[in-house]
Formats: sequence, C-alpha cells, structure tokens
Amino acid sequence: MSKQMELRHLAREVKTSLELALAAPTPSDLVDRLAIAAGLLDAITDMALDEAATLPLVTRTVERANEALAAWQRWRADHPPKATA
Repeated sequence: MSKQMELRHLAREVKTSLELALAAPTPSDLVDRLAIAAGLLDAITDMALDEAATLPLVTRTVERANEALAAWQRWRADHPPKATA
C-alpha cells in the first residue's frame, strides 16, 4: 500500500472517529485532538510526501493522529453508548 493510500485511510478513520466523538458527550480536549489530526491529515494528503521538507510534518501528523485515535478508543471503551428505549 502506498504512503498516500495509508494517509487517506488514516484520515478517514480519524474523521469517522471525530464524527462519533461529536455525537457523544466526549471531552472537548479529545474532540480537539481528533479535529487537529483530521485537519492536518486532510492538508498533507495532497502534498509531495517524499520531499525532505515535508517528512517531519508527515511523521508528526501520523503520530498525532494515532495518539488521538488511541485516546478516543480508550475513552469509548470506558464510556459505552447507553441504550435508548
């Protein structure tokens, strides 16, 4: 899988998580982390990823996105949705 494809997949996962977080009573700092990661991923998916100048940005953005996703998954595991009648 190409780096561009991996980034697009990660961007979709972060955006979906952000949408779910917005629909739940998620802490604002976690929503912010997901939103920042989603925005950065959206911006870098159109950049030339193999240039030396963009590599640190891409690396840090992927780290930030994975950290935000892990935090969201932990929060969601600790706060399952309540069933409605």
